[in-house]
Amino acid sequence: MNNKIKTPAVDRLFAAIHSLESIDECYIFFEDVCTVNEILSLAQRFEVAGMLRQKKTYMEIAQKTGASTATISRVNRSLNYGNDGYDMVFARIGEPE
Repeated sequence: MNNKIKTPAVDRLFAAIHSLESIDECYIFFEDVCTVNEILSLAQRFEVAGMLRQKKTYMEIAQKTGASTATISRVNRSLNYGNDGYDMVFARIGEPE
């Protein structure tokens, strides 16, 4: 875990996210907290991670998601050297199809 982001404010934000009870509540909260582009960027990274786990090529991923190769590379680095957060979530919600 990155101690640079571990602050009381971030703890409170994550507690707020953890309190959400449905997808609809997530839409309501995140539309207030984030810009549309921020939400779409997070969703894009998550989709990129799933496609990388499926062994798709950078070219396939870029064409399907519109992500830059820099974004794909950054997500790939997180998958290979990060905290296994993507894998934890994929295990809980099911592997990407």
